[in-house]
Amino acid sequence: MKLHTFLNYGGNCAEAFRFYERHLGGKITSMMTRADAPNPGDVAPGWAKSIQYASMNLGETELMGADVPPDRFQPMRSAYLSLTVSSTDEAERIYALLSDGGQIFMPMEETFFALRFAMLRDKFGTSWMILHPRPQGA
Repeated sequence: MKLHTFLNYGGNCAEAFRFYERHLGGKITSMMTRADAPNPGDVAPGWAKSIQYASMNLGETELMGADVPPDRFQPMRSAYLSLTVSSTDEAERIYALLSDGGQIFMPMEETFFALRFAMLRDKFGTSWMILHPRPQGA
């Protein structure tokens, strides 16, 4: 069994995936617009360039996504993508990138379980936890 994460976007899936690829080291493996789908004649006006399906490898995870009509899109709530990094500098770098234009729920700080930890929602509506854990036994 394998569990994947599928994210809906309100019309900016391509922009989000390209941002994650460029800044988080992901690799887009697939990106299909609705115009490229098997039944392009069924596409609603103005939606031809929207993303029907996208996937990327991000760390050891496959992330998938698509655009949904803006009236159906809602930013993530009560679920987070948890990104574990190996250094304080990397945690701070990613926090700065993802928090720019987003909403901070918990600012980057040291905690009893992490050298750095933060919770935020990025400008694309995706909620993230960024974690640089304390070494075991420290």
